[in-house]
Amino acid sequence: MAPRSEKSLKHKNNDKPKIDKASKKISKPRSGDVVKKSESLAMQLEDEVPDFPRGGEFKVKRSRDDYDNFGDDDDSKKAWKTKKKGKKVFKKSDEAESDWGLLSGAGITGKLPRYVNRVTLKNIAPGMKLWGVVAEVNNKDLVVSLPGGLRGIVNASDALDPIFDDKTEVGESFLSSVFCVGKLVSCIVLRLDDDKKEKGHRKVWLSLRLSLLHKNFNLDVVQEGMVLAAYVKSIEDHGFILHFGLPSFTGFLPKEGWNGEVRIGQHVQGLVKSIDKVRKVVYFSSDSDTMSKSVTKDLKGMSIDLLVPGMMVNARVKSVLENGVLLSFLTYFTGTVDQFHLQNIYPATNWKDKYIESQKVVCRILFIDPSSRAVGLTLNPHLVQNRAPPSYVKIGDIYDNSKVVRVDKGSGLLLEVPSIPESTPAFVSISDIAEEEIQKLEKKYKEGNHVRVRILGLRHLEGLATGVLKASALEEAVFTHSDVKPGMVVKAKILSVDSFGAIVQIPGGVKALCPLRHMSELEIAKPGKKFKVGAELVFRVLGCKSKRVTVTHKKTLVKSKLEIISSFVDVTDGLITHGWITKIEDHGCFVRFYNGVQGFAPRSELGLEPGGDPGAVYNVGQVVKCRVVSSIPASKRINLSFIIKPTRVSEDDMVTLGSIVSGIVDRVTSNAVVVYIKSSGFSRGTISMEHLADHHGQATLMKSVLKPGYNFDKLLVLDFKGNNMILSAKSSLVKYAQQIPADISQMHPNSVVQGFICNLIETGCFVRFLGQFTGFSPRNKAADDQKTNILEAYYIGQSVRCNISNINGETGRVTVSLKQTSCCSADASFIQDYFHMDEKIAKLQYTNSSASDLKWEERFNIGTVAEGRVEDVKDVGIVVCFEKYNDVFGFITNYQLGGTVVEKGSAVEAFVLDVAKAERLVDLTLKPEFINISKESSISHTKKKKRQREALKDLVLRQTVTAVVEIVKESYLVVSIPENNYTIGYVQLSDYNTQRFPRKQFLNGQSVVATVTALPSPETSGRLLLLLNEVRASSSKRTKSSYKVGSLVEAEITEIKAFELKLKFGFGLHGRVHITEVHDANLPENPFSGYKIGQTVTARIVSKPNEKDSSRNGSRWELSVRPEMVTGSSDIRDNISEKLDFKIGQCVAGYVYKVESEWVWLAVSRNVKAQLHILDSSTEPNELEDFQNRYHVGKPVSGHVLSINLEKKLLRLVLRPFSTLPFRPNEEPQINAVNKDLTAYIHEGDSLGGRISKILPGVGGLLVQIGPHIYGKVHFTELTDKWVPDPLSGYHDGQFVKCVVLEVSNTVRGTIHVDLSLRSSNVMPLQDSADVHSNGHANDKCVEKIEDLHPDMVVKGYVKTVSSKGCFILLSRKIEARILLSNLSDQFVTDLVKEFPVGKLVIGRVVSVEPLSNRVEVTLKTSTVSSSSKSVISDLGKFHVGDVISGSIKRVEPFGLFIAIDNTNVVGLCHVSEISDNHIDNIEAKFGAGEKVNAIVLKVDEERHRISLGMKDSYMRGETVLQIPLDEGSDEPIADGMKSISSTSSRLLGPSNMDIEYETDQFRILSQAEERAYIPPLDVALDDFDQFDVNNTNSYSEEAANEEGSLNEKQKRREKKKAKEEREKQISAAEERLLEEDVPRSADEFEKLVRTSPNSSFNWIKYMDFMISLADVEKARSIAERALKTINFREENEKLNIWKAYFNLENKYGDPKEEAIKQVFGRALQYHDHKKVYLALLGMYERTEQHSLADELLNEMTKKFKHSCKVWLRRVQSLLLQKKDAVQPVVNDALNALRGHKQYKDKHIKFISQTAILEFKIGVPDRGRSLFEGILRDYPKRTDLWSVYLDQEIQLKDKDLIRALFERAISLSLPPKKMKFLFKKYLDYEKSQGDEERIESVKRKAMEYVESTMA
Repeated sequence: MAPRSEKSLKHKNNDKPKIDKASKKISKPRSGDVVKKSESLAMQLEDEVPDFPRGGEFKVKRSRDDYDNFGDDDDSKKAWKTKKKGKKVFKKSDEAESDWGLLSGAGITGKLPRYVNRVTLKNIAPGMKLWGVVAEVNNKDLVVSLPGGLRGIVNASDALDPIFDDKTEVGESFLSSVFCVGKLVSCIVLRLDDDKKEKGHRKVWLSLRLSLLHKNFNLDVVQEGMVLAAYVKSIEDHGFILHFGLPSFTGFLPKEGWNGEVRIGQHVQGLVKSIDKVRKVVYFSSDSDTMSKSVTKDLKGMSIDLLVPGMMVNARVKSVLENGVLLSFLTYFTGTVDQFHLQNIYPATNWKDKYIESQKVVCRILFIDPSSRAVGLTLNPHLVQNRAPPSYVKIGDIYDNSKVVRVDKGSGLLLEVPSIPESTPAFVSISDIAEEEIQKLEKKYKEGNHVRVRILGLRHLEGLATGVLKASALEEAVFTHSDVKPGMVVKAKILSVDSFGAIVQIPGGVKALCPLRHMSELEIAKPGKKFKVGAELVFRVLGCKSKRVTVTHKKTLVKSKLEIISSFVDVTDGLITHGWITKIEDHGCFVRFYNGVQGFAPRSELGLEPGGDPGAVYNVGQVVKCRVVSSIPASKRINLSFIIKPTRVSEDDMVTLGSIVSGIVDRVTSNAVVVYIKSSGFSRGTISMEHLADHHGQATLMKSVLKPGYNFDKLLVLDFKGNNMILSAKSSLVKYAQQIPADISQMHPNSVVQGFICNLIETGCFVRFLGQFTGFSPRNKAADDQKTNILEAYYIGQSVRCNISNINGETGRVTVSLKQTSCCSADASFIQDYFHMDEKIAKLQYTNSSASDLKWEERFNIGTVAEGRVEDVKDVGIVVCFEKYNDVFGFITNYQLGGTVVEKGSAVEAFVLDVAKAERLVDLTLKPEFINISKESSISHTKKKKRQREALKDLVLRQTVTAVVEIVKESYLVVSIPENNYTIGYVQLSDYNTQRFPRKQFLNGQSVVATVTALPSPETSGRLLLLLNEVRASSSKRTKSSYKVGSLVEAEITEIKAFELKLKFGFGLHGRVHITEVHDANLPENPFSGYKIGQTVTARIVSKPNEKDSSRNGSRWELSVRPEMVTGSSDIRDNISEKLDFKIGQCVAGYVYKVESEWVWLAVSRNVKAQLHILDSSTEPNELEDFQNRYHVGKPVSGHVLSINLEKKLLRLVLRPFSTLPFRPNEEPQINAVNKDLTAYIHEGDSLGGRISKILPGVGGLLVQIGPHIYGKVHFTELTDKWVPDPLSGYHDGQFVKCVVLEVSNTVRGTIHVDLSLRSSNVMPLQDSADVHSNGHANDKCVEKIEDLHPDMVVKGYVKTVSSKGCFILLSRKIEARILLSNLSDQFVTDLVKEFPVGKLVIGRVVSVEPLSNRVEVTLKTSTVSSSSKSVISDLGKFHVGDVISGSIKRVEPFGLFIAIDNTNVVGLCHVSEISDNHIDNIEAKFGAGEKVNAIVLKVDEERHRISLGMKDSYMRGETVLQIPLDEGSDEPIADGMKSISSTSSRLLGPSNMDIEYETDQFRILSQAEERAYIPPLDVALDDFDQFDVNNTNSYSEEAANEEGSLNEKQKRREKKKAKEEREKQISAAEERLLEEDVPRSADEFEKLVRTSPNSSFNWIKYMDFMISLADVEKARSIAERALKTINFREENEKLNIWKAYFNLENKYGDPKEEAIKQVFGRALQYHDHKKVYLALLGMYERTEQHSLADELLNEMTKKFKHSCKVWLRRVQSLLLQKKDAVQPVVNDALNALRGHKQYKDKHIKFISQTAILEFKIGVPDRGRSLFEGILRDYPKRTDLWSVYLDQEIQLKDKDLIRALFERAISLSLPPKKMKFLFKKYLDYEKSQGDEERIESVKRKAMEYVESTMA
């Protein structure tokens, strides 16, 4: 124990006055030292008992936690304690020594302690460090066994420090993978939870965080040979990076010698091998033997804070105490060893003799208490070897021959338990030895005696068990949770009662929960009144899972003698048992049994009355007796029944297949009806919806009106499923039930039987009879018409009549026919069932109506006259209402009016033709023949009945009659029989098998032949039923054949639709008049307004039905009523075909038939449609906003044809007229291109409607959509008429705008570029431009031409870019100006970006204009110099041809010199041909910028502001130089202060945001060349020049050359070629010279540079390079981090450049390199496109020749970007460069991966061709040839592939191969254009070889090809 100061002792004594008191009590003489010794041996039991004398109980009591943790065995040992004794012993213990005294050894100053330091539940405190062993690994925490039998809890979040970010998720999987039971851990006490309700109940919360255990550690404390604990931070190739919870140093543990799997976050121990104090890294060894023997060395200044539990130290015995040993270690410290931590695990009575003073021992630290400076040590041999003691016993085990090793007077017995394989020490407290109190323990038990003991608990850290010798404990059945079995009846004591239930304790100490629902049979409101704390009641165990025991107090369950179900394996069919209901639903009840087993009782097995509610009969929690019907243990399903004894049924009442039963509706589900069957063994049956009626529509209606309680009189039993019957209510099946077969023996060939469809497949129908007996009707027997689609003609559940075709007795298969010709009904049963079912539905609909309502049918008998009033007059007929029956309506069709004219509100008397009872609709007629008959018969009611009987008497069954169709219904015809006094009859239109077949079309008044099948009777609902024989159609056939295209016909309008008139003409012929066939021209708004239904019109047939459609119903004739067509000639060709003879630009009209959000669809003619886009409909924004409201269906619209799609017969229209000529180059009339980018109608100056698609960043302007796929760009200066600070403020995405086309041009890529303007002034004619430039002050007019600018002119502009040298501003769409830094402001500008943000409006004055190079310079300075002090010549008029001037060379170009004339702002050009009389090969070598020269004026072009100069000696002989005077105050010539960056850096940094398009700039190349040398870094991309053809020479050089004419064409080509080769080299050299003049030389200068250009990656990288040159790598890293944070997120390429530089930095200076690169790479992936970052890293690896890392990265890339062609090509390239042979497998893998891409074809061709090129260049050419040959086999007509193949062969220079390949290519059959390309390539090759004979041969072959194609 470490010495303490007097001050600290005094402080402690003041705080703890019990110390001295306790010490005095201990020092008093008692009854010998026996009591003291026994008291000193007191020891705390696991979890709850403070010390061995069992003086008090330790309970972790909870409030709500009782429910969550009721399964813990905290109090499992207290059952055998005698309360009085326990209290008495505890009191003695308290008097003997206080808790603090236990820990400090009753620390008396100057005296040695008498007792060891012990940790108890009362003296443990936060901050105490303890050594423990993991006892349990749970989902969210660890349970750690601590010294003295204490237990602590480690939360998952406290298991390790939060240093791993998101790499490690701490949870169940993490804890179980990192920790295991038996692992030794060092921990620190965080807090203790006290329970206020019960004294002594506390939870100890621990932490394993190393940051707390190593709090005061640093690198100076760590010594070689020391053992330290650490986390595994990361796993590397050769070892593990370790973290100690401290940021000051890290560790590395090699994998060599390490056994087992390691995870990130795992706790490991290592032996310090070496220490690198520079890098702050500690290197470890994992040798377990060395670690177990490693002793901590003495260290100067070592404090108690540096001691860690588990640390191994050398110690000396200082004194032997009453219950242990006092040791000194590490010079300054003392500690004590408890009696149970001695070297001998079975210390006898003479254990003190083995320890003498100054004896050397090796021990480990067990605990440290920093507050009392108490240290506990252990000599346990297992712990000293750094291993947890083994445990060979279990709680509850009984051992008979346990040997007594030591008897501790007044304390207990130490036993040696004979466990296997090794014995285990156990201690039995004196209170657990016998039931009665033992006075003298040493007399009853002697050393060497053998006793019977039961294991009571375990102390894992000491390897010690606690036991009990009491007889009651040995005989107790329930001792631990494993002894608890489901169904066991036990007595238990109530510990607590809460809202969720009661916590009870079973004898033996096991706790259990009795849930609230199980506390009583019924729901209990106040459980505390019935369940008293401390009472003992009888319970039954429900289940035991994870130490959680659940019991019940329900009397039925407790007293039940029935067999229980505790697992699904126990279930047997027919078993009767008790369970309790857990859930009640409409379809049944869920029942729970023991141990969580659950079953289900369906509704049919609940014993309910029909329509009963399960929730009203049963309650949740109710105990029920149930019977197991069936079970499936594998799927954990048990089917139950609450009906214990199934009803026995006599054989007479037994239901069989085909039986007719009656039933009452129980309930109606979504697809079936459940009925309760009377008097049968099967109480329930099910009727599917299809089986409610023979007619599908009626079955659906029947189901909707059914209610529980409805009685079905007759139901047919179709099948049985378990205890459930499958029933049918179909009349056809019930009627012929006796004839429906149930097996094959009841079938007879050629017989017709009833059945129903049970399944449909494409090849046929399955027809079901009774049971599972099924027949099959193949496709050829399913219908008379073989083309019938049986999937549409039949439906599952349909009633059918089938003819038995074939019976196969061997296979049991039956083939049936469903053809109507062999299965048609001979009677009218089908329609008879229809009317019968209609009556049933009507009754069900009005079951709640009054009796008078139900009698309305009697008032409207068929054949009677009904009086009513006209309610409404409609186009199709008249609606009649009746006075007494408000919900009954009558209807008279136009045909039934019989010419009678009626008005709304008038009274009518009509004849009843039909009554639809379910719909409450009466069909009436006013035809005279019916009305007259009714009037004649109205003389006498008796005579009327007699007349009806006589009329019907004339009719007999099977009589054939001729009838006239009166009404066409959906399922039947209402007909009259004129021959029989107009008797009304009903004819069915379909049969059982033809319900879904197309029906014949009938017209009112048509004659039909029918057979009488049923006379009026109650069975037929009083109707005369007929069966249709044939339709009299001979006359119609003759009529049909007489009509042809061009015929004029008289037709009746039958229906008026939105876009057509439906007509009928002839006999049974139907046609239509399209809306465009009504008027000739000037389409009216409503063309059908002059037509009515029933009107007869004259029309001309313009088209007849197709032959394919003539056999189908609904085929129509096309007619026209246009006056031009009707009055014109009838000589019209057969089937007038509408040809699309429209022309582009033609005006056409049509009617709107569909309106969408973007398109309006028009009907131009019968077959031609048109579409109009929203943006083509108007130019006004408000009209575009109201697009859908402006166009409604039926509106006539005219427009101009923009494109024609012949295939789809579709036109694209625009409303405004446009010019179709001339077409732009390479443009053809837009045929079959409706949705392509059509721009032929867009011209400069056009006003268009547009929609803002995107607001471009910065000063990019707007992207405006002006067509379906056409977009234009609005320049930033074209947004408003006036110069405003923020021109974008009024615009947003999706806004409609009116715009003007400024320019339409072709881009380099071949696309169309449209420049637009939103300035309203552009819509009006422009005023005279002279007015714009007349004033010098700023105005709101943009300067369109550079010629309009002149020095000293005031201009406005928007800032485009800002750099360290100045900025660029936008003056107009095509003109930009430069402002030097010195001209930005009169004042010093500190922050350019802040003062001049992009988009800022500025006003300045023009300083200089160079029209030749399109360069303008502006100043923003407000200070002016008086005109008297300046003499600046800016007027070219002062120069004359022949004047000699002096000046300095401003710039050198390959085509000439730019010379700045002294004392002026004028710059002239001296062309290369005018420099010298002799030819100059390289003018750049001869002249340099800044040289003084003299020249002569050759030409002055004032209009174009150009001056041409000459320097030839012949010009200058005898000439004088023109001197222009310079006044004193004049300005110096503008210096070129703008400098550029090197081309190499520009290639790294990529394109910038100053990439300006100059589509119409005639000085494009010249201006770009100037920008390359004079525009600030990163403002203009340096490689723009490469994108354009060098042959596209600027106009200035061409003009100069044409003027002089001194160079021939050959010389020009040579100059251009040389310019192309040397331009980049010269410009790069010039840029490097400029850069050298202004390179920052210090960190401050670099800081200034990066502040002025924060988005320039070039500047940041140069700054990093500068710091590396100073050997400050960390500073370079910090600069990279700053750059990544500073550069705008939109500058993705700039940021990517920084990441690339970061990769290179870590590759060179990272330590370790791979880890550093990996971290940077992972961060880069979070901000950039993954593919770009991977390619950047790959490029670095390849440049530095790290091939292994590159290969690993490529393998990862091919998996991650398996659809990327570029990645696979890089893989192939890498293999070829490394000369590896595994190319073909990679090619195969690539093709397989690319096959899954939607653009597989393009990627496939690209990959194969590029791989072949790589093979030719760096691989094996033969493999390349194979690849090309393979792809050319698949795509022989791809001339691009032939060209690439030929180029590769030409490079290899094998003439024979090349010529053979050319011969193959020109022998192909390709289009002439492609063949021309191949012949030209062949000819060029032969010309390069110089063989004239072969040249002529190629030409001859080309001529032969031309002649063959011409022929």
